[in-house]
Amino acid sequence: MTVHQKPNTLQLDSFWMPFTANRQFKAAPRMIASAEGMYYTTVDGRKVIDASAGLWCVNAGHGRRQIAAAVERQLMTLDFAPSFNMGHPLAFDFAERLAEIAPTGLDRIFFTNSGSESVDTALKIALAYQRAAGQPTRTRLIGRERGYHGVGFGGMSVGGMVNNRRAFATHLPGVDHIRHTHDLARNAFSKDLPAHGAELADDIERLVALHGAETIAAVIIEPVSGSAAVLPPPRGYLQRLRQLCDKHGILLIFDEVITGFGRLGTPFAANYFGVTPDLMTTAKGITNGTVPCGAVFASRKIHDALMTGPQSQMELFHGYTYSAHPVACAAGIATLDIYKDEGLLTRGASLADYWRDALHQLKGLPNVIDIRNVGLMGAVELASRKDAPAARGYDVMVDCFNRGLYLRQSGDSFAMSPPLIVERSHIDEMVGILGDAIKRVA
Repeated sequence: MTVHQKPNTLQLDSFWMPFTANRQFKAAPRMIASAEGMYYTTVDGRKVIDASAGLWCVNAGHGRRQIAAAVERQLMTLDFAPSFNMGHPLAFDFAERLAEIAPTGLDRIFFTNSGSESVDTALKIALAYQRAAGQPTRTRLIGRERGYHGVGFGGMSVGGMVNNRRAFATHLPGVDHIRHTHDLARNAFSKDLPAHGAELADDIERLVALHGAETIAAVIIEPVSGSAAVLPPPRGYLQRLRQLCDKHGILLIFDEVITGFGRLGTPFAANYFGVTPDLMTTAKGITNGTVPCGAVFASRKIHDALMTGPQSQMELFHGYTYSAHPVACAAGIATLDIYKDEGLLTRGASLADYWRDALHQLKGLPNVIDIRNVGLMGAVELASRKDAPAARGYDVMVDCFNRGLYLRQSGDSFAMSPPLIVERSHIDEMVGILGDAIKRVA
């Protein structure tokens, strides 16, 4: 296929697309042929600005030749090596590089291949730690309403997005949820962190009273909920959650699959909020979206608690065929080099105010009921049509794409977080196209 072929010349039946209304899409496909910098190019040659860094993963922008060259070299040097009872140098080098930028103390790295795998891995590590620490009754896992933690049964169970759960009746036993913090009545159109809702962290006390602290292994949350369309935590919320977990001996897991690697203008959300979890899940930006890869960052306390018994004893019965895949490690190291050389892990801080002010210019447009932002993350929420949730959002998304803007639709909200190479002119372009689309579709 050449880039000049039209979408309707393709055979679309065989690919069962993920998280997509397949029949709707295939009736009017939106097809991307190439990408460079801040822009995608469609199969018919149109430029489309990327307002969502792909799926929150292309932090350094598209078409990075430095990463491509590293991948090519690695494929021709060592295409695969097992990580079960074997090793290769890049795995250890990559782990050291990640430990260098990690929040203080989270310098033990377990490699996975995706955010979903990172979440399931972190949950397993939390349970293994509690057993190793002499607290085997701590088996309960606590998630949060409207949270998204991937599509494995572990992540789906602790997740709190209803549509991701209702189609599958089987969930992990011993899982509960604290309330979400999204509060339109009190916090609509907040700039940066909402003022109200820190007290919702006290839901931990309610669950401790209900189940007993001795049954709870860990709490997992996204510092900023991404897939629910950018829900920043209220001021003081994460700090209060950390205090309560410490009080009751509960591990705190941050799901930083989206917020990691510069999205808030700091290397991780843990740095931004000044709250260090016990475990941290990552993926997406770890290789700039080029090769599937993820990592769980663990504290030394957790890691060392499992390094007991005979040296010949396997400490954690867990792993993946492609854990620390050589090609993924090569892509990851090249990505970290770009982040370091171009200052991308902190660049967002210099653009956060401009990003915030640009997004909030959309206040007052038809059907706009909320605008949210933190760092270089933002969302615009529209009122739903009667008896047709997500229909207005879909129409706006399609209009935007047809006029040169890609963004992530989530129901009737639009989640945006551009590559960290974004310039002010790009922000103006994104907000302008979105605003015009909202007015046209109203």
